[in-house]
Amino acid sequence: MKNGPPCLHFLRVSEGATTPMLPWISFVIFFGMQACLDLCDITQKGYEKKRSKLLQAYLPHTPGNTHTVLYQKYSEGCPVSSEHVIGLRCILYVHSEAVQAALERHSERKMAVLLPSKRQSLIGQTSMDTYTPPDSSSGSDAEGSLGRAGGVSMDSWISRALHGSPSTSSSSSSHSNSSANAARLAETNMHSYGNSLTAPPDITSYMADPAPISVQRPQVAMITRPPPKYGNAELMETGDGVPVSSRVSAKIQQLVNTLKRPKRRPLREFFVEDFEELLEVQQPDPSLPRPEGAESTPIQGEELDRLKNCPASLEAALLRWGAIAPKAPCLTTTHSNTKQPYTLTYGKLWSKSLKLAYNLLHKLGSKQEPIIHPGDRVALVYPNNDPAAFMVAFYGCLLAEVVPVPIEVPLTKKDAGSQQIGFLLNSCGVAVALTSDACHKGLPKSASGDVMQFKGWPKLLWVLTDSKHLSKPPREWFPLIKDANNDTAYIEYKTCKDGSVLGITVTRMAMLTHCQTLTHTCGYREAETMVNVLDFKKGIGLWHSVHTSVLNMLHVVSVPYALMKVNPLSWIQKVCQYKAKVACVKSRDLHWALMAYKDQSDTTMSSLRMLLIADGSNPWSISSCDAFLNVFQSVGLRSEVICPCAGSPEALTVAVRRPQEGSSKPSGRGVLSMTNLSHGVIRVDTEEKLSVLTLQDVDTAMPGAMVCVVKLEGVPQLCKTDEIGEICVSSVASGTSYYGLSGMSKNTFEVCPVACDGGFVSDCVFVRSGLLGFVGPGGMIFISGTLEGLMQVGGRKHNADDIIATALAVEPMKFIYRGRTVVFSVNVLYDERIVLVAEQRPDSTEEESYQWMSRVLQAIDGIHQVGVYCLALVPANTLPKTPLGGIHLSETKQLFLEGALHPCSILMCPHSCITNLPKPRQKQPEVGPASVMVGNLVAGKRMAQASGRDLSHMEENEQFLFLSEVLQWRAQTTPDHILYTLINSRGAIGSSLTCLQLHKRAEKIATLLYERGQLRDGDHVALVYPPGLDLIAAFYGCLYAGCIPITVRPPHPQNISTTLPTVKMILEVSRSVCVMTTQAILKLLKSRDASVAVDFKSWPPILETDDLPKRRCPLLYKPCDPDTLAYLDFSVSTTGMLAGVKMSHNATSALCRSVKLQCEFYPSREVAVCLDPYCGLGFVLWCLCSVYAGQQSVLISPMDLEVNPALWLQSVSQFKVRDTFCSYSVMELCTRSLSSLTDSLKGRGMDLTRVRSCVVVAEERPRVALTQSFCKLFKDVGLHPRAVSTAFGCRVNLAVCLQGTSGPDPTTVYVDMRALRHDRVRLVERGSPHGLPLMESGKILPGVRIIIANPETKGPIGDSHLGEIWVHSPQNASGYFTVFGEENVRSDHFGARLSFGDTQTVWARTGYLGFLRRTDLTDASGERHDALYVVGALDEVMELRGMKYHPIDIETSIIRAHRNITECAVFTWTNLLVVVVELDGSEQEALDLVPMVTNVVLEEHYLIVGVVVVVDTGVIPINSRGEKQRMHLRDGFLADQLDPIYVAYNM
Repeated sequence: MKNGPPCLHFLRVSEGATTPMLPWISFVIFFGMQACLDLCDITQKGYEKKRSKLLQAYLPHTPGNTHTVLYQKYSEGCPVSSEHVIGLRCILYVHSEAVQAALERHSERKMAVLLPSKRQSLIGQTSMDTYTPPDSSSGSDAEGSLGRAGGVSMDSWISRALHGSPSTSSSSSSHSNSSANAARLAETNMHSYGNSLTAPPDITSYMADPAPISVQRPQVAMITRPPPKYGNAELMETGDGVPVSSRVSAKIQQLVNTLKRPKRRPLREFFVEDFEELLEVQQPDPSLPRPEGAESTPIQGEELDRLKNCPASLEAALLRWGAIAPKAPCLTTTHSNTKQPYTLTYGKLWSKSLKLAYNLLHKLGSKQEPIIHPGDRVALVYPNNDPAAFMVAFYGCLLAEVVPVPIEVPLTKKDAGSQQIGFLLNSCGVAVALTSDACHKGLPKSASGDVMQFKGWPKLLWVLTDSKHLSKPPREWFPLIKDANNDTAYIEYKTCKDGSVLGITVTRMAMLTHCQTLTHTCGYREAETMVNVLDFKKGIGLWHSVHTSVLNMLHVVSVPYALMKVNPLSWIQKVCQYKAKVACVKSRDLHWALMAYKDQSDTTMSSLRMLLIADGSNPWSISSCDAFLNVFQSVGLRSEVICPCAGSPEALTVAVRRPQEGSSKPSGRGVLSMTNLSHGVIRVDTEEKLSVLTLQDVDTAMPGAMVCVVKLEGVPQLCKTDEIGEICVSSVASGTSYYGLSGMSKNTFEVCPVACDGGFVSDCVFVRSGLLGFVGPGGMIFISGTLEGLMQVGGRKHNADDIIATALAVEPMKFIYRGRTVVFSVNVLYDERIVLVAEQRPDSTEEESYQWMSRVLQAIDGIHQVGVYCLALVPANTLPKTPLGGIHLSETKQLFLEGALHPCSILMCPHSCITNLPKPRQKQPEVGPASVMVGNLVAGKRMAQASGRDLSHMEENEQFLFLSEVLQWRAQTTPDHILYTLINSRGAIGSSLTCLQLHKRAEKIATLLYERGQLRDGDHVALVYPPGLDLIAAFYGCLYAGCIPITVRPPHPQNISTTLPTVKMILEVSRSVCVMTTQAILKLLKSRDASVAVDFKSWPPILETDDLPKRRCPLLYKPCDPDTLAYLDFSVSTTGMLAGVKMSHNATSALCRSVKLQCEFYPSREVAVCLDPYCGLGFVLWCLCSVYAGQQSVLISPMDLEVNPALWLQSVSQFKVRDTFCSYSVMELCTRSLSSLTDSLKGRGMDLTRVRSCVVVAEERPRVALTQSFCKLFKDVGLHPRAVSTAFGCRVNLAVCLQGTSGPDPTTVYVDMRALRHDRVRLVERGSPHGLPLMESGKILPGVRIIIANPETKGPIGDSHLGEIWVHSPQNASGYFTVFGEENVRSDHFGARLSFGDTQTVWARTGYLGFLRRTDLTDASGERHDALYVVGALDEVMELRGMKYHPIDIETSIIRAHRNITECAVFTWTNLLVVVVELDGSEQEALDLVPMVTNVVLEEHYLIVGVVVVVDTGVIPINSRGEKQRMHLRDGFLADQLDPIYVAYNM
C-alpha cells in the first residue's frame, strides 16, 4: 500500500476483498444505463436487457472481481477497452442513485405528507399562464452539478439489500395519493371512534416508546338538543366538543397519525430556563466520532522558479507586448447576436490604457485641484459582455497608479445586494466610476437625465472610457512604470453569508507573484489561446483571463453569459474554432454543454491541454467532470486535461491540479462517510451505503506557498490528520486585508497557527481561505466545502452544496429549475435550521410539487440524517439574481426572514427538526390547602383576599328595592329630568327620554303585553331591538307587567343566515313566550332570506312596539320578594358557551348602587356610554344605572362608529362629559381609523381635557398595548393617560372591579411569562426578557369581597400567587338559566366554599385566573390599596407539554410577526396548536405567514405550531365586547366552513 498511487489510499482500504466495491458501483448502475440511451440508438427493450446484463454481476453475495479491477484501472488512468465504456459511466451518478435507494427505504412506511388546503382563486393565480420560464441555463455561483438524474425506482435486489437496514426518522413521509389517504382516514375515524372517543396521545413531546398511549376519556352526559351552528351548517356530534369527521379534521387526524411515530431522539443538551435548576450535568456522548489521527503538519509547495525575462510588473508586461507585438491578439469578444467578434490587440490595449491613464490624472477637475490622485480608488462598472472595455479600464488604472474596484452594473434601483455595494464604495472613498458608453446608456436615469442615485451609494462622477470621449495624451507624457511593490493594486469585492460586502486588497507584488505561480503551475506559454466563460471581473476569471494572460501574451476568447444562455455549446465551439489550449469554465457549463450536445460531427477537443474547472473543489462537481469526460472522450478530450481548482478572494489560488500531457498520474479520490464528515471527522466509507461523499484532490500546494489546516473555532490550532478544518495559506500571492476593517483583517490575514503544545507552527503568517478540507496522503489537498456554506444543526455541520445536490437528485428537471435552488440556515430556538428554496416550473401541479418536496425531505433525511425546517417553492423568475444569473443567497434569506418571499408552495417540518425543546413539565403531587395556608403564615405572607368599601350608607332613592319603583318615583319627583340622550351617526341628538316620558312609554308597553300578548306574571319576553331608547322602554315595560325581559341582539341584515339562528337559539333556550321588536326588524324576520334560515312560523308571537296603545296600564306589577328574578342576561363567553344568568331584583339594585358609589353618579352628572347594550355591564350602564342614580346618559351605538369612527369622542367633547365607558372594540376602531386624523380633529375643536375617567368594560385581561396606543394617540386632543382604566366583570358577577373617580391610579406590573406557564407569579423589571405587562383591572366595587383560591384544591392561597378569582357580593347572579335542568352541573360556580379556612362563606367562582397584590398606594380610607390583576380565563388555558398557556400571549406574539397579520386566534385540537391568522394583503402573500408564525411561536413560547390557517379579514368571530370566540372558530374550522385562503399542516 505504501507504494501504491495516492488516489487509492482511500479506495483500496479493503484491498483483496471483493465486496467493498459493490455498494459503490451498485448505486451508479442506473446512470450508466441512462447515459447509454443518450449515446447510442437503443430501444427500451434493449435498454432493459442491457441493464439486466450489467446488474447480473453485482447481485448480492456474488463476486465482482472484473468490475472492481475495472474501476481501479479507471482510477489509475489505465486504458480500458470500449466494451467497458458503459460500465465506466456507472461511476458518475453515485449520489443520485443513493438518493433513489434512500427514497426506496422510506417508501416502506406508506406515510403521506398532507397537502395544504388552498383557495381556488389562489390556485388559479399561480397557474403556469402567469409565469415566464426563467433562464434555466443559469446557476448559482457555488452550484455543484449533477448529471441527468432521472426519477426511476430501484431494482428489487437493492430493496432486498436495504430492507433490513435500520432507517432513521425522516422529516416527512413519501407522498402517495394524500387526498385518497385523507378520505380513507376520515372514513376509518368514523368507524373506529363510534360514540366513545379516546384522547389522542400527546405528540408534542418526545416518545421513546412508539407504542400508542391511550387515555380513557371521561364520560360526558350528552344532551339531546342539536348543537349550536357556525354559519348555516350544523356541527357534527362531538366528543369533548370536537367534530369527529370532516374534511379538515380528517387531515388533522392524518397529521396526528404521522407525528405519532418516534422522532429522531432529541439531543442531550436540553434548553433549561434560567430560573430552573439544572438537574444534572450533561456528559459528552462517547459514541460520537472523534478524530484519532496524529497532528497534521503544514505542507510546503515547490519552490517558485523565477521565469526567464519575466517583467517586473504587469504594466511592464503590457508595455513589452504593446511594443514588440502590437498586432498580437489579446482579447476576442463574442456576442450572442450576429455581430462580428471584436479583437483587442496588445497594441490597442496599451494605447487605450495609456490614453485613459492620462485622462484620469489630468483631465478630471483642474490642474490646481485634480479629482483623482495616485492611490485613489475608482469603481469599474462594466457589463459581462464587454471584457475589452473592462481590460482597458483596469490597466489604465494600473498605469495611473489608481486602485480599481470592479463592481457589477446596477440595472435597477432595487438590485439584489446593490445597497451593500454602495457601502463598500463609501468605505473605499470612491468618487469616480468608470464605464463604457453603451453601459452608461443602459443605467437608470433620473428625470434630469443623470444617472440615478442608488440607495446607499456615494455621489459618483461617471466617466466614459470610450476613446471618443478621451483626450489624446501629449507625446512627452509617459507614465512611470514601477516594479511591483506593496502598494494596493486593486480591490476585489466579496459578498459574505450575511449579505455584507467586503473589499479585499491585493498588492502589486501579490498580483505579480500570483501570475507567476499560475504561469508555473498551469504551464502557460506565449501566444496560447484561452477560452474563458468565467466572470472576468473577479476570482479565477480575473486572475487567468486579465492578469496572467497579459503576463504571458495569451489570446483570450471571452464567451459572455448571454451567449451561454442562448447556446450552451458556444464555448466548445470556440475551443474548436481557435484550437484553444486552455478553457476556464465551471461545472455548470460542463453540465449544460452535456445536455445540449447532440453528437455534432465537427466537434474536436484534442487541442485542449487544460480544462480549468473553477469550482472543481466543490465535491459535487466531480460527477459533471466525469460525465463530460465520458461523452467527449471520443472527440479527443483526455482525462489528464481536466484540472479542478480551489481558490478564494482572500487566499487567491489555493491549489490547482497541474496539467501534464501524456502523464498517467492518477487523480486522488476518496469515498468518505458523510455522517462522520458532519462531525468534522474523516472516515473512509465501509458500511453505510447511502451517506457517502466522493472528493477529488486539487493537487498540492502552490509553488512558494505553505498550506495548513486549522480548527474552525477558537484558537487556530492545527487539526489532526483525520479532521476537517479550514485551509490556511502562507504566500506572497494572497490578499492583504479587508479594506478599512483592521480588526477583521487581523483575524483573517494574520493568522498564526499553533500546535497542540501551544507553540507557533511557523514564523510566517497565514491567510484563512474560507475553504474546508484536509490534506491527504502525498500532500494532496481535498476540499469538502466552504465556510460560507456551512450550517451547524444540532451540533453537526452540513454543507449547503451537499443539501442542494441531494435535492437536485430527486427528479430535478421535472418540478424545479436546476440552477435556481438555494439552501441556507436560519436561527430558530437557539439552533440553526435548514431552509431550501427553489423556483418551481409552471407546468407542475400542486400535488406533484408536494410529492417532490416529500421525496426531497426523505432523501435529505436518509442521506444527511438531518431534517429540513422549511422547503419553499416560488414562482419562476422571482428570486433575486446575481449578475451571472445565480440566486442571490443573502437577499433570498432576507426575503424569507421578512416574510416577503411569496412562495407558491411551502412545507414546514418543525416537528421533525426541533429537537431541543425544553423538557415537558412533570406533574407534581399537589400540596394540600391546609399546608399552603400554614406555609404562607409561617413565611409571613398574608392570604390573597381584599374587599371594597362598605355599603352601610343609604340615600333617598335607595329605600326602594325595585328599579320599577325607582322609575315611578323619579317620574313623580323630577318628571322633566332627561335620563337618556341618543346620538345618531351624524353626531346630532337623535332622541331623548325624560323620567316621565320613559315612565309613560313603559306603561303603554305593559298594557300591550297584557292585552295583545295575554302574558302572565313571570313569562319570559325577548327584546329584539337595535341599540336605542326603544330597548330601554321595552325593558321597563316588562318590569311594569311582571314579565322577565331577555335582551337579544337583532340579526344583521347583511349576514342574516348566520346571525338569525343564534337569535332563535336564545329564544328557545330562554323559553321566551313572546318577542317584542320594531316594525323594521319584524319586516326583516318575514323576508325571504330570513325564512331560508329560520321558518317564520316557528317564531313565538311577535309584538311590534312602534304603535303603542293610547291608554295606560291600570295596575303596575310589584314583585313580592326582592330575590325573585328581574331579568335574564344571555351572552356568549369567550369559550363559545351560550350562558344565561339569572339576575334578581336584589342583585340588580345592589349592582346599580355599587356602580353609583364607585363612579359618583348623581342627577347633575353626564355620562357617555358607547357599549353593546345586550349583556353584562354594558347593559347595566345603558339601561339601568341612569334610572337608579339619575345621571344623564349620552348613548352612542357602537354600530354607528363603523360609519363615523370619531362619533364617540366627538360626543364626549361636545357634551363636556367627565365620565365615559367603551369597549376594546370601540377603542381599537378609534385607534385604527383616527390615527392620521388627530390634527384634523383638534382643528375642529375636539377637546378631551375634561374627561376624568374613560373606562374600558371587558371580561378579559386588560389590553395594555392597545390602551397605551390609545392614550398616546389622543394625548394631543387633551386626553390624560391617567384617565384611562379598565373594568372587570364576568358571568357570575357583572361588575367586580371598576376604577371610578377616587382612589389611586391603576398600576401596571411586569411578570415573567415563563413563570405563568407553571402557575407562578414572578415579578420582573420593565424591559426584562419574557416580561409580560399586566394592568390592574380597576378598583374593587363597594360591597364586593375577593379571594384567590386554588381552582383544584379550592384552598386559599397567598398574596401574589396565581389562582382563581372568587367573589362574594350581594350583586352576584343567582345562577345559570338553562332548559335542560343543568343547574346542578354549574351550581359550584355560584355556591363554592373554601376547603380550608373560612368554609362558611359562599363564593361565586369567576372562572378567571389572577392574583392580588398589596401596593404601597393608599385609597380614600387611608388603607393600603389591593390591586387585582386578571391573567386570563380558566376555560381558555391551553395545556401543552405540561405547561399552561394563555391564548392572548401567543396571539400577541403572532400579530407582531408580520405586518400583514391584522388579527389572529389560537386553539388546540388533539394536542396540536392551531393558529388562525387574518391576512390584510393579497392572497399571494398568504404562504409568507406560515414560517413567520411558526418561528415566532417557537422562539417566544417553545411550542410547535401544528396547523396554520390563513383567512380573510373579519373571519375570526368576535362578540359584542370585542372578545374572540375561539371555540366557535375551532368548530367552524373543523367543519370546513371558514373558506380559508390557505391551510398549512406542519410536519
